[in-house]
Amino acid sequence: MKGAMRSLSKFIWIICGALFWTILAGGCQLSASPVKEGNPGRGGETLDIKPLLSQGRTTIFDFYSPYCQPCMKMAPILEKLAARMPEIAIVKLNINRPQVRGIDWRSPLSLQYRLKSVPHFMIFNPHGELVAEGPEAQGMVKDWLQKAGLIPQSGR
Repeated sequence: MKGAMRSLSKFIWIICGALFWTILAGGCQLSASPVKEGNPGRGGETLDIKPLLSQGRTTIFDFYSPYCQPCMKMAPILEKLAARMPEIAIVKLNINRPQVRGIDWRSPLSLQYRLKSVPHFMIFNPHGELVAEGPEAQGMVKDWLQKAGLIPQSGR
């Protein structure tokens, strides 16, 4: 019995070691989302977004509501954008308090950032400076989505 346990233990160590080295060598990717949830479990609460900036990268803050259909349709597209353009970091911020059904325009987070529509984007440059918000930021996001081939080019 001791011999069988020793063999099983050795086998487990070999498998774990092989898996570790495969992941380290880049032969296997862990399925971590390239988009960060900025306020998990604290939806709707006021929030200082400065600590959530990604140093050295452009950071897009996506204010959304789980009750906003355009927001929910945009989420997988933003995931693809973040995966295709690693120089861009995307942070999602849920404006809804847990007990509120429908878009929560009266949440502390909505009021803090004076949100009038969602999705609402704020874009900070790699140095942490706000460069665009609202419609201007939406235009920038649209340009990046076109550049990444995620939406068709518009005729300008």
